[in-house]
Amino acid sequence: MKKSIAIIGYGAQGRAIAQNLRDSGYDITIGLRTGSKSRAVAKKDDFTKITTVGKAVKTAGDICCFAFPDHLHGKVYKKDISNNLTKGSTLLFLHGMSVHFGFVVPPEDVDVILVAPHAPGAAVRDKYLEDLSLSAFYAIDNNYSGDAEINAIEIANAIGFQKNNLVKTTFELEAVGDLFGEQVVLCGGMAALVKNGFEVLVENGFSAENAYLEVAYQLDLIVAMIKKHGIEGMLQRISVAAAYGSVKTGPKIIDKNVRKRMQSSFDWIRSGRFTNELSKLSDKDLKKLKDEFYYMSDPRFENVVKKYAK
Repeated sequence: MKKSIAIIGYGAQGRAIAQNLRDSGYDITIGLRTGSKSRAVAKKDDFTKITTVGKAVKTAGDICCFAFPDHLHGKVYKKDISNNLTKGSTLLFLHGMSVHFGFVVPPEDVDVILVAPHAPGAAVRDKYLEDLSLSAFYAIDNNYSGDAEINAIEIANAIGFQKNNLVKTTFELEAVGDLFGEQVVLCGGMAALVKNGFEVLVENGFSAENAYLEVAYQLDLIVAMIKKHGIEGMLQRISVAAAYGSVKTGPKIIDKNVRKRMQSSFDWIRSGRFTNELSKLSDKDLKKLKDEFYYMSDPRFENVVKKYAK
Protein backbone atom coordinates (compact mmCIF):
# COMPACT_ATOMS: atom_id res chain seq x y z
CA MET A 1 0.00 0.00 0.00
CA LYS A 2 1.31 3.45 -0.95
CA LYS A 3 2.15 5.85 1.86
CA SER A 4 0.10 8.89 2.77
CA ILE A 5 1.52 12.31 1.94
CA ALA A 6 0.62 15.72 3.32
CA ILE A 7 1.15 18.31 0.61
CA ILE A 8 1.55 21.66 2.36
CA GLY A 9 0.69 24.41 -0.12
CA TYR A 10 -1.10 24.23 -3.44
CA GLY A 11 0.64 26.62 -5.81
CA ALA A 12 1.65 25.57 -9.32
CA GLN A 13 4.41 23.19 -8.20
CA GLY A 14 2.47 21.74 -5.28
CA ARG A 15 -0.59 21.25 -7.43
CA ALA A 16 1.34 19.31 -10.07
CA ILE A 17 3.11 17.15 -7.50
CA ALA A 18 -0.11 16.42 -5.60
CA GLN A 19 -1.91 15.37 -8.79
CA ASN A 20 0.99 13.26 -10.04
CA LEU A 21 1.41 11.47 -6.71
CA ARG A 22 -2.32 10.82 -6.47
CA ASP A 23 -2.31 9.37 -9.99
CA SER A 24 0.63 7.18 -8.94
CA GLY A 25 -1.40 5.72 -6.08
CA TYR A 26 -0.45 7.83 -3.06
CA ASP A 27 -3.01 8.94 -0.48
CA ILE A 28 -2.94 12.74 -0.57
CA THR A 29 -3.99 15.25 2.08
CA ILE A 30 -3.73 18.94 1.23
CA GLY A 31 -2.73 21.24 4.07
CA LEU A 32 -3.62 24.93 3.70
CA ARG A 33 -4.19 27.86 6.00
CA THR A 34 -7.77 28.73 6.82
CA GLY A 35 -9.15 31.11 4.18
CA SER A 36 -6.61 30.15 1.52
CA LYS A 37 -7.92 30.65 -2.02
CA SER A 38 -6.10 27.46 -2.99
CA ARG A 39 -8.68 25.42 -1.09
CA ALA A 40 -11.20 26.00 -3.88
CA VAL A 41 -8.62 25.00 -6.51
CA ALA A 42 -7.77 21.76 -4.69
CA LYS A 43 -11.46 20.97 -4.29
CA LYS A 44 -12.01 21.58 -8.01
CA ASP A 45 -9.18 19.12 -8.69
CA ASP A 46 -11.22 16.50 -6.78
CA PHE A 47 -9.10 16.33 -3.65
CA THR A 48 -11.36 15.40 -0.76
CA LYS A 49 -8.87 15.61 2.11
CA ILE A 50 -8.27 19.35 2.51
CA THR A 51 -7.54 20.64 5.99
CA THR A 52 -5.27 22.90 8.02
CA VAL A 53 -1.49 22.51 7.89
CA GLY A 54 -1.22 21.08 11.39
CA LYS A 55 -4.00 18.53 10.90
CA ALA A 56 -2.61 17.48 7.52
CA VAL A 57 0.81 16.75 9.00
CA LYS A 58 -0.69 14.95 11.99
CA THR A 59 -3.17 12.80 10.08
CA ALA A 60 -1.24 12.14 6.85
CA GLY A 61 1.75 11.20 8.95
CA ASP A 62 4.12 9.35 6.64
CA ILE A 63 5.46 12.16 4.45
CA CYS A 64 5.20 15.95 4.71
CA CYS A 65 5.94 17.81 1.46
CA PHE A 66 6.97 21.47 1.71
CA ALA A 67 5.20 22.83 -1.39
CA PHE A 68 4.67 26.39 -0.19
CA PRO A 69 6.94 29.45 -0.69
CA ASP A 70 10.45 28.96 0.70
CA HIS A 71 10.59 32.25 2.59
CA LEU A 72 7.67 31.03 4.76
CA HIS A 73 9.14 27.61 5.61
CA GLY A 74 10.70 28.64 8.91
CA LYS A 75 7.57 30.32 10.29
CA VAL A 76 5.14 27.60 9.19
CA TYR A 77 7.43 24.79 10.33
CA LYS A 78 7.73 26.21 13.85
CA LYS A 79 4.02 27.07 14.13
CA ASP A 80 2.24 24.14 12.48
CA ILE A 81 4.58 21.35 11.41
CA SER A 82 7.27 20.58 14.00
CA ASN A 83 4.85 19.81 16.85
CA ASN A 84 2.77 17.48 14.65
CA LEU A 85 5.58 15.32 13.28
CA THR A 86 5.81 11.67 14.25
CA LYS A 87 8.99 9.69 14.75
CA GLY A 88 10.14 8.00 11.55
CA SER A 89 8.20 10.27 9.20
CA THR A 90 9.73 11.98 6.17
CA LEU A 91 10.16 15.66 5.34
CA LEU A 92 10.16 16.16 1.58
CA PHE A 93 11.56 19.43 0.20
CA LEU A 94 11.37 20.72 -3.37
CA HIS A 95 14.25 23.16 -2.80
CA GLY A 96 17.18 22.87 -0.40
CA MET A 97 17.17 26.50 0.74
CA SER A 98 15.32 26.43 4.06
CA VAL A 99 17.19 23.38 5.37
CA HIS A 100 20.66 24.41 4.20
CA PHE A 101 20.34 27.96 5.52
CA GLY A 102 18.86 26.83 8.82
CA PHE A 103 15.32 28.18 8.66
CA VAL A 104 14.04 24.64 9.17
CA VAL A 105 15.98 22.47 11.63
CA PRO A 106 14.39 19.00 11.52
CA PRO A 107 14.60 16.59 14.45
CA GLU A 108 17.04 13.67 14.23
CA ASP A 109 14.33 10.99 14.17
CA VAL A 110 12.90 11.78 10.72
CA ASP A 111 14.16 11.35 7.16
CA VAL A 112 14.90 14.59 5.32
CA ILE A 113 14.93 14.32 1.53
CA LEU A 114 14.94 16.58 -1.50
CA VAL A 115 13.33 16.17 -4.93
CA ALA A 116 13.89 19.35 -6.94
CA PRO A 117 12.27 19.41 -10.40
CA HIS A 118 14.11 21.15 -13.23
CA ALA A 119 10.86 22.64 -14.49
CA PRO A 120 7.89 24.74 -13.36
CA GLY A 121 4.74 23.04 -12.08
CA ALA A 122 2.76 23.10 -15.31
CA ALA A 123 5.55 21.30 -17.18
CA VAL A 124 5.87 18.71 -14.39
CA ARG A 125 2.18 17.88 -14.78
CA ASP A 126 2.13 17.98 -18.58
CA LYS A 127 5.13 15.65 -18.97
CA TYR A 128 3.62 13.21 -16.49
CA LEU A 129 0.39 13.07 -18.50
CA GLU A 130 2.44 12.51 -21.65
CA ASP A 131 4.38 9.74 -19.89
CA LEU A 132 7.62 11.66 -20.47
CA SER A 133 10.30 12.36 -17.89
CA LEU A 134 11.95 15.63 -17.00
CA SER A 135 15.13 15.74 -14.93
CA ALA A 136 15.36 16.52 -11.23
CA PHE A 137 17.88 16.72 -8.42
CA TYR A 138 17.53 14.53 -5.35
CA ALA A 139 19.41 14.60 -2.06
CA ILE A 140 19.39 13.13 1.43
CA ASP A 141 20.01 15.36 4.44
CA ASN A 142 19.08 12.85 7.13
CA ASN A 143 18.65 9.08 6.81
CA TYR A 144 16.99 8.06 10.06
CA SER A 145 15.13 5.10 8.55
CA GLY A 146 18.09 3.76 6.61
CA ASP A 147 15.91 3.81 3.48
CA ALA A 148 15.78 7.55 2.78
CA GLU A 149 17.50 7.30 -0.60
CA ILE A 150 15.30 4.42 -1.76
CA ASN A 151 12.21 6.36 -0.69
CA ALA A 152 13.41 9.57 -2.34
CA ILE A 153 13.90 7.81 -5.66
CA GLU A 154 10.53 6.08 -5.33
CA ILE A 155 8.75 9.38 -4.69
CA ALA A 156 10.64 11.08 -7.54
CA ASN A 157 9.57 8.27 -9.88
CA ALA A 158 5.97 8.66 -8.72
CA ILE A 159 6.09 12.39 -9.45
CA GLY A 160 7.27 11.55 -12.96
CA PHE A 161 11.07 11.62 -12.90
CA GLN A 162 12.59 8.42 -14.20
CA LYS A 163 15.64 7.12 -12.37
CA ASN A 164 18.04 7.83 -15.25
CA ASN A 165 16.89 11.47 -15.18
CA LEU A 166 17.64 11.92 -11.47
CA VAL A 167 20.88 13.64 -10.46
CA LYS A 168 22.13 13.14 -6.91
CA THR A 169 23.33 16.27 -5.16
CA THR A 170 23.32 17.87 -1.70
CA PHE A 171 20.94 20.34 -0.09
CA GLU A 172 23.72 22.94 -0.12
CA LEU A 173 24.65 22.57 -3.79
CA GLU A 174 21.02 22.56 -4.92
CA ALA A 175 20.12 25.57 -2.78
CA VAL A 176 23.06 27.78 -3.76
CA GLY A 177 23.15 26.66 -7.41
CA ASP A 178 19.42 27.13 -7.95
CA LEU A 179 19.37 30.60 -6.43
CA PHE A 180 22.44 31.64 -8.41
CA GLY A 181 21.16 30.24 -11.71
CA GLU A 182 17.75 31.87 -11.55
CA GLN A 183 19.05 35.25 -10.38
CA VAL A 184 22.14 35.64 -12.52
CA VAL A 185 21.23 33.81 -15.74
CA LEU A 186 17.81 32.24 -16.18
CA CYS A 187 15.52 34.95 -14.86
CA GLY A 188 17.25 38.09 -13.59
CA GLY A 189 20.18 38.12 -16.03
CA MET A 190 18.14 37.06 -19.05
CA ALA A 191 15.38 39.59 -18.36
CA ALA A 192 17.90 42.42 -18.03
CA LEU A 193 19.73 41.38 -21.22
CA VAL A 194 16.51 41.21 -23.26
CA LYS A 195 15.19 44.50 -21.86
CA ASN A 196 18.38 46.41 -22.63
CA GLY A 197 18.71 44.95 -26.11
CA PHE A 198 15.08 45.82 -26.84
CA GLU A 199 15.51 49.42 -25.68
CA VAL A 200 18.71 49.97 -27.66
CA LEU A 201 16.90 48.98 -30.87
CA VAL A 202 13.85 51.12 -30.09
CA GLU A 203 16.04 54.11 -29.25
CA ASN A 204 17.68 53.67 -32.64
CA GLY A 205 14.43 53.90 -34.58
CA PHE A 206 13.13 50.30 -34.60
CA SER A 207 9.47 49.71 -33.85
CA ALA A 208 8.71 47.90 -30.59
CA GLU A 209 7.45 44.90 -32.57
CA ASN A 210 10.60 44.67 -34.68
CA ALA A 211 12.79 45.00 -31.61
CA TYR A 212 10.86 42.27 -29.79
CA LEU A 213 11.19 39.91 -32.74
CA GLU A 214 14.94 40.50 -32.91
CA VAL A 215 15.86 40.08 -29.23
CA ALA A 216 13.17 37.88 -27.65
CA TYR A 217 10.96 35.95 -30.05
CA GLN A 218 13.64 33.45 -31.08
CA LEU A 219 15.12 32.89 -27.63
CA ASP A 220 13.46 29.52 -27.16
CA LEU A 221 14.97 28.26 -30.43
CA ILE A 222 18.48 29.30 -29.41
CA VAL A 223 18.09 27.85 -25.92
CA ALA A 224 16.80 24.59 -27.41
CA MET A 225 19.93 24.35 -29.58
CA ILE A 226 22.20 25.04 -26.61
CA LYS A 227 20.42 22.37 -24.54
CA LYS A 228 20.69 19.82 -27.35
CA HIS A 229 24.05 20.66 -28.93
CA GLY A 230 25.93 22.86 -26.42
CA ILE A 231 27.16 26.42 -26.97
CA GLU A 232 29.70 25.37 -29.59
CA GLY A 233 27.12 23.25 -31.34
CA MET A 234 24.67 26.16 -31.40
CA LEU A 235 27.30 28.43 -32.93
CA GLN A 236 27.99 25.82 -35.60
CA ARG A 237 24.31 25.71 -36.53
CA ILE A 238 23.57 29.42 -36.96
CA SER A 239 24.54 31.60 -39.91
CA VAL A 240 28.13 32.69 -40.51
CA ALA A 241 27.10 36.31 -39.86
CA ALA A 242 25.44 35.38 -36.57
CA ALA A 243 28.37 33.22 -35.48
CA TYR A 244 31.04 35.78 -36.44
CA GLY A 245 29.15 38.58 -34.68
CA SER A 246 28.61 36.40 -31.62
CA VAL A 247 32.30 35.60 -31.27
CA LYS A 248 33.28 39.25 -31.68
CA THR A 249 30.56 40.85 -29.57
CA GLY A 250 29.45 38.32 -26.92
CA PRO A 251 32.63 38.58 -24.78
CA LYS A 252 32.42 42.39 -24.91
CA ILE A 253 28.86 42.45 -23.57
CA ILE A 254 29.37 39.78 -20.90
CA ASP A 255 32.93 40.68 -19.94
CA LYS A 256 35.18 40.19 -16.91
CA ASN A 257 33.39 42.94 -15.03
CA VAL A 258 30.12 41.05 -15.42
CA ARG A 259 31.91 37.92 -14.19
CA LYS A 260 33.04 39.83 -11.08
CA ARG A 261 29.49 40.98 -10.42
CA MET A 262 28.29 37.39 -10.85
CA GLN A 263 30.83 36.30 -8.25
CA SER A 264 29.56 39.02 -5.94
CA SER A 265 26.02 37.69 -6.36
CA PHE A 266 27.25 34.17 -5.69
CA ASP A 267 28.92 35.33 -2.47
CA TRP A 268 25.72 37.14 -1.43
CA ILE A 269 23.79 33.89 -1.86
CA ARG A 270 26.32 31.46 -0.37
CA SER A 271 26.89 33.62 2.72
CA GLY A 272 23.20 33.47 3.60
CA ARG A 273 22.69 37.22 3.31
CA PHE A 274 20.19 36.80 0.48
CA THR A 275 18.11 34.19 2.28
CA ASN A 276 18.14 36.23 5.49
CA GLU A 277 16.62 39.12 3.54
CA LEU A 278 14.15 36.78 1.87
CA SER A 279 12.96 35.30 5.17
CA LYS A 280 12.10 38.76 6.49
CA LEU A 281 9.83 39.76 3.60
CA SER A 282 6.47 41.07 4.80
CA ASP A 283 3.22 41.30 2.83
CA LYS A 284 4.05 44.97 2.27
CA ASP A 285 7.47 44.00 0.89
CA LEU A 286 5.90 41.47 -1.47
CA LYS A 287 3.51 44.10 -2.80
CA LYS A 288 6.45 46.44 -3.37
CA LEU A 289 8.28 43.60 -5.13
CA LYS A 290 5.40 43.21 -7.58
CA ASP A 291 5.51 46.95 -8.25
CA GLU A 292 9.19 46.59 -9.12
CA PHE A 293 8.38 44.07 -11.86
CA TYR A 294 7.37 47.10 -13.94
CA TYR A 295 10.93 48.41 -13.92
CA MET A 296 12.38 45.03 -14.95
CA SER A 297 10.58 45.31 -18.29
CA ASP A 298 9.29 47.97 -20.68
CA PRO A 299 5.59 48.70 -21.37
CA ARG A 300 6.27 48.71 -25.11
CA PHE A 301 7.79 45.23 -24.83
CA GLU A 302 4.83 43.93 -22.81
CA ASN A 303 2.34 45.25 -25.36
CA VAL A 304 4.05 43.36 -28.18
CA VAL A 305 4.16 40.17 -26.12
CA LYS A 306 0.36 40.25 -25.85
CA LYS A 307 0.12 40.10 -29.64
CA TYR A 308 2.44 37.13 -30.05
CA ALA A 309 1.10 35.24 -27.03
CA LYS A 310 -2.22 34.68 -28.80
